[in-house]
Amino acid sequence: RELFAEYAAELADPEQRRLYEEEVTALERERGVEVRFIHPTPGYVLRTSQAGSRRCYLNICSNPHIDRPQARREPGGHRWALPYSLAPGREELMRGGHRRCLVYDVVFHPSALSLAARSSRFRRLLSDTAMEAVERRFALRLDRTNAAVLRGAAYKGVPQAPVIRTPLPGGPTPPPSDSASPLPPF
Repeated sequence: RELFAEYAAELADPEQRRLYEEEVTALERERGVEVRFIHPTPGYVLRTSQAGSRRCYLNICSNPHIDRPQARREPGGHRWALPYSLAPGREELMRGGHRRCLVYDVVFHPSALSLAARSSRFRRLLSDTAMEAVERRFALRLDRTNAAVLRGAAYKGVPQAPVIRTPLPGGPTPPPSDSASPLPPF
């Protein structure tokens, strides 16, 4: 029990987390990949359900590493490009600890959340984009009719920092695949 408590404290320590991120970044750089950790800044939470039965939350977050939203004028209005990062879904325990729910983090640029705070129409666009992204990426159906913004909640669950990997120019080429290798491919 003491070892587990020590391990949990080490995971929660910001200095240990920073050291871990530096080591992962250095290791990936050796492999020819640039890694950026996306630490989500809480924005607002959408409550919905998956397939009408399982409760589901979408954390709409921000991070400056994501590209800015861009508007392009078109006849009748604007067409928005809303870049985002989508973290894999995870199960979290709800209040009381007896029911599980699914939580997804959808991360936009901070200026997108700033626009959403000023305009209800833009907030709806951001929410629809987030739901569409989760549905498309994870091949599931969300209840859009009953989706609602949770009042007083900026984030659901424990924040996790996904990574964005980008190949470095001139990075090492991957080794040729050896079909006779007894090891499974990475």
